[in-house]
Amino acid sequence: MTVLEQPGAHRSAPGWSPRVDPEPLLPDAEPFRLLGTGASLDEEALRRLYSGVVRGRRYNQQATALTKQGRLAVYPSSAGQEACQVAAALALEERDWLFPSYRDTLAAVARGLDPVEVLSLLRGDWHSGYDPRESRVAPLSTPLATQLPHAVGLAHAARLQGESVVALALVGDGGTSEGDFHEALNFAAVWRAPVVFLVQNNGFAISVPLEKQTAAPSLAHKAVGYGMPGRLVDGNDAAAVHKVLLEAVERAREGDGPTLVEAVTYRIEAHTNADDAGRYRTADEVEQWRAHDPVALLERELRSRELLDDAGVRAEAEAAERMAERMREEMHREPRLDPGELFDHVYARRTGQLREQEALLRAELAAEEGAGGGAAVRGGER
Repeated sequence: MTVLEQPGAHRSAPGWSPRVDPEPLLPDAEPFRLLGTGASLDEEALRRLYSGVVRGRRYNQQATALTKQGRLAVYPSSAGQEACQVAAALALEERDWLFPSYRDTLAAVARGLDPVEVLSLLRGDWHSGYDPRESRVAPLSTPLATQLPHAVGLAHAARLQGESVVALALVGDGGTSEGDFHEALNFAAVWRAPVVFLVQNNGFAISVPLEKQTAAPSLAHKAVGYGMPGRLVDGNDAAAVHKVLLEAVERAREGDGPTLVEAVTYRIEAHTNADDAGRYRTADEVEQWRAHDPVALLERELRSRELLDDAGVRAEAEAAERMAERMREEMHREPRLDPGELFDHVYARRTGQLREQEALLRAELAAEEGAGGGAAVRGGER
């Protein structure tokens, strides 16, 4: 018999009470929705969201095609998740920071980055393809959830410097199983850092379904364990995601701390071009989610409000096609590669081992050039 099972035993310490009332932190029982409900909506925001998701869908299609043509090493498509990524980018002000994961190329494009530059890393280049300081978009993160502590650190540091900056960090449902997720949320809540965490729950961590990752009622429920509010939203309802994120960003900016938002969505395409999604999910399941397509949902809403007609649909499609055409033109150009860059930015002063490796590479390339091919590597110590 344990102490608490003994007759008359106290089941709580004298005078104990919760440090924080958990009730206001709990998410709604059902995902929050706006489209199709007749709610009052910002018409200009709806138009911007629609333009973004149409462009995003074409972006995903073109990047996937480029991968099949060998112009990209890999592409993790966000088809089906466009509403989450566009809404996230549009919820931020210019001074704020976006911290994407590897699947969030569209969020970076919606933030204003060049569509071709965003693909640099996935092409196999050594750098992110854009200047994070200038764009206020952190490099695409391939390791799961490692961008979350970075977002917390940047937001906390900005506040210490008196800057009104909010960091919005995106992560997938698989990333919530990483230790970095726990550490980031814990620090953010303790420090009341101005951070918003957006979990795009697309149902699978590669091939692992959510029910094999967590027994929590929802990922949004995890928020209460850290002392921050959790919000549950329909991730294919762009208007709902945008509203929830706007509120979370404003809450963070006002000094009220972080928010965890779970957007329930679905990855229509495979995890990457190297994945066979048919091995772990059915075609019927995919088709059910296609019926809840974020692009179609927005178009239906705009048409019902007489904010969009056939001419408007064609205009957006044509604009998206111009973007895709430029992507094809730029990505089909052979890149000018400098192998010497492999040794740049490793250390402030190159080590002996790096100098030895560079000399070996220089000799090999010089031999190839002498044989009628290859490219010379820049010499000299930096």
